[in-house]
Amino acid sequence: MKEITQLAAELGRRLQVLNAHVTAAESCTGGGISEAITRIPGSSAWFEAGYVTYSNRQKTRQLNVPVELFSTVGAVSREVVEAMVRGAQEKSQAHFAVAVSGVAGPDGGSPSKPVGTVWLAWGVGEQVFCEVQHFPGNRDEVRRQTVKAALEGLLRHAAAEISNQG
Repeated sequence: MKEITQLAAELGRRLQVLNAHVTAAESCTGGGISEAITRIPGSSAWFEAGYVTYSNRQKTRQLNVPVELFSTVGAVSREVVEAMVRGAQEKSQAHFAVAVSGVAGPDGGSPSKPVGTVWLAWGVGEQVFCEVQHFPGNRDEVRRQTVKAALEGLLRHAAAEISNQG
C-alpha cells in the first residue's frame, strides 16, 4: 500500500509540472487505480475521472468499446484496452489515461489467458502504448500488481513528456 501511495504522489507531482490531467478506465482492478490516485491530497487538481467498467456492456456504454470486440478477441485483449483508454480520454478530456482488463482469478482463466493475464494501455495525447503482463499470486496480489504497473506506466510517460519539454 505504501509503495502504491508513493507512486500516486509522484504521479501527481509530475502531472502538476505538466499542468496535465489523468483518467483511469478499470475492469479487473475495480477502481483500485482511481482510489490510489485520489488517496493523495490535492489530487482533484490533476485527476479527471475514473471509469469502473467491469462488465462488457459497461465498457461499451461508458467507453464506446465496440461490442464486436468481445466476441472476436475477448475483454482481456490489446484491442479492448486500447478502445477503453481512447474512450476514457475522449469522455474526460484528460491528456493521460490508463486502462486495464485482466483475469484476476481465482476463476475465469483459460489456456490462452490464464489467471494473472492483464492487458494495460496508456494514452498520452494521441499515442497509445500497450503491454500484457502475467502476474503471479492470488486475486488480491494480481489486482495490486496491476495497480502498481498502471501507475508506473503513467509515471514513465509523464517523465518522457517532462524530458521532451526540457
